[in-house]
Amino acid sequence: MAIRPIVIRGEAVLHEPAAAVTAFDAELQNLIQDLFDTMDAAPGVGLAAPQIGVGLRVFVFDYPHYDGTPRRGAVVNPELFISPGEVRDATEGDDEGCLSFPGERFALVRSQRVLLRAFDESGTAFSLECEGWFARILQHEFDHLNGVMFIDRLDPLEGHLAAKAQKKRGWGVPGKSWMPGVDHPED
Repeated sequence: MAIRPIVIRGEAVLHEPAAAVTAFDAELQNLIQDLFDTMDAAPGVGLAAPQIGVGLRVFVFDYPHYDGTPRRGAVVNPELFISPGEVRDATEGDDEGCLSFPGERFALVRSQRVLLRAFDESGTAFSLECEGWFARILQHEFDHLNGVMFIDRLDPLEGHLAAKAQKKRGWGVPGKSWMPGVDHPED
């Protein structure tokens, strides 16, 4: 369908809980295709509807299964169950980024295992149990549906670094976005 601009931290839709999807119709199908097109152009491994300015509980992902087979899907009205995480400090392997805070990465400890229950684009219920980076992706995108960005979860030191990056780039105010395939937001 179309690649859409990705909004940057400061846009209200990124900081508010998204509304539940009530109709599994052509409009939802178009939104999901736009999410896939935008995610692919960015490129990214996940993208939530609020990141393109749409306050609905929808996200897409594209992350290969551990055996290399593609794992791509749409998630509508999800519930996410997180296993208790181990208490530890963040490491370099915990670096996370976000298309709505582009070009920046910060260490964030996430749960290693999750259970996702949701609906697909046609309204069929499904569940996924996953771990590792795929679990991280699902937690990250689920947070977007609740108005939470990964930088909101950073420890004080990493949060300070994120705040400096935000100030330097002029983010944190409405009206900022970038167009995948056209703009280079990390510049």
